Amino acid sequence: MSTVPNIQPIEGKRVLVTGVTGWVAGPVAAALAAQGNTVFGAARLRDAEARQRLEDRGITPVAIDLAKGDFANLPADLDLVLHFAVAKADNFDLAFRVNAEGSADLMAAVAATSPGLQGFLHCSSTAVYEPVHGSPRKETDLLGDSHRPMPGMPTYSISKIAAEVLVKHTSRRLGVPTVIARLNVPYGDDYGWMLFHLIMMERGMAVPVHVDAPTDYTPIHSDDIVRSIPYLLSLATAPATIVNWGGDEVVSIEDWSNEMGRLTGLTPTFGPTTATIASIVPDLERLHATGFRSQVGWREGLRRLVATARPDLLKADS
Repeated sequence: MSTVPNIQPIEGKRVLVTGVTGWVAGPVAAALAAQGNTVFGAARLRDAEARQRLEDRGITPVAIDLAKGDFANLPADLDLVLHFAVAKADNFDLAFRVNAEGSADLMAAVAATSPGLQGFLHCSSTAVYEPVHGSPRKETDLLGDSHRPMPGMPTYSISKIAAEVLVKHTSRRLGVPTVIARLNVPYGDDYGWMLFHLIMMERGMAVPVHVDAPTDYTPIHSDDIVRSIPYLLSLATAPATIVNWGGDEVVSIEDWSNEMGRLTGLTPTFGPTTATIASIVPDLERLHATGFRSQVGWREGLRRLVATARPDLLKADS
């Protein structure tokens, strides 16, 4: 009989969060700062207003540039690194430089300045999998270039695969305790793939779905992303451990579009195509073994999203 680990909150740590101006990383950094940690928020930070927003949430801004390998401002003696920064680009050279080489360079810089590092979380994606309709993907399953057909994002999945290779290599070579977390569909009260679909519905545009319907995923709300961080870090090892990261409910694009239709009175239409990602449902057994379960149900999460991001569309009786 397996034993569920005793997961403790993250408190009193020195934590670096990269990609801190992004949707996923920002709430994580703010929550850790509120829990009494010393949080450094890393991005290129060329905007003074962006710096001020971080400081207002108790986060110390740190300018780093993964594309240039510029880590001159990297804090020393870190306990934890949460690496969310990513480039979503048409340019393959840029995507590989930032997502793959940049991740390995960051790990090496941290290893040199923080010899007591307790954990490095690398945010990967379930986009690294070869989609197989109706079959949950285990961490050991076949990888594939799932994003190649998508307009504007042909580099994403292949550069994420390259990043995993270099992160695993660096973890083993330098002894950095690492967890590679393959995130499924993140969303929150004011962001997410669903919000783009809501905007399409409002404009009378067809929501793209894969021809192999339904287009299933396991979306995870920002609240649960924040809650899951210590569980994920409990898996950090050298060499690295890989874990799937998502919510507990399987939900299709068709499901969430229809639910947003119920909440708003808008009627979704769907455009079956091969120029989008097919279903990717991760097997969450390894994540569940840590004791983590998501708490925000997808219908509750969608209602919160509409109420926050587009309250003008929310029906009074919803």
